[in-house]
Amino acid sequence: MKVLSIANHKGGTGKTATARALGDYLANAGYKVLLVDMDPQASLTMSCGFRDQISPSMVEVMGGSEPGDKGISEVIKTVSKNLDLAPSNLDLAGVELGIINQMGREYFLQRALDELDGYDLTIIDCPPSLSMMVINSIVASDAVLIPTQLMPVDVTGVRRFMETVEAARKRLNTSVEILGILPTFYDSRYNTHQAALEAMRAANYPVLDVAIGRSVRVGEAAALGESVITYEPGNPQAENYKELGKVIELWLKKTK
Repeated sequence: MKVLSIANHKGGTGKTATARALGDYLANAGYKVLLVDMDPQASLTMSCGFRDQISPSMVEVMGGSEPGDKGISEVIKTVSKNLDLAPSNLDLAGVELGIINQMGREYFLQRALDELDGYDLTIIDCPPSLSMMVINSIVASDAVLIPTQLMPVDVTGVRRFMETVEAARKRLNTSVEILGILPTFYDSRYNTHQAALEAMRAANYPVLDVAIGRSVRVGEAAALGESVITYEPGNPQAENYKELGKVIELWLKKTK
């Protein structure tokens, strides 16, 4: 099983929409996919159709001041054919404080995922922070996908986040790689967007050729517990997410 984190310490970059759409695309392509919601806001959980607070969830898996009392397989919910979810809820915010003094705190999620069998890919939706939940996700992953908007402050944030991934690789005995940087809310008519892309490519950032534009349909789909891929398959952003899905498929085949 491969593990991919969708992460950026900045909020509003489309992490959850990307995780949800990739889950649908790859599940429809025949891969067995698990979505893991590591954000206390539980946006991925809600975008999978679960509106009420779910318990048990990743809260019981990760634990706190005491070890978690559930295995991840005990909290998994079915979303659709080939697509499952390990949900989150607001109580996950308290896990951060609880585990901070525990030995091996960076490896809790990795150990939880090690018990799983039967999945081709786990996709982790990370919170918009540099928290212990994010560090756990990076350590547990084979690769990280970094969605980002294309404003100067976002480009600076991407550099800092890549430095965090590199630090985790060196200090926490992980071989995680950066799969790529995904431009989101992209509009080719904006000079600032074009300039940001040129700046990142000039700096040899691993910017993907795929970009996701802005569409109200993406938000509408999430509100209905879907991704834009199933909600409006002909939408231009659904097509863009399908192209991104092909990039992930190629990575999966290369790293088997």
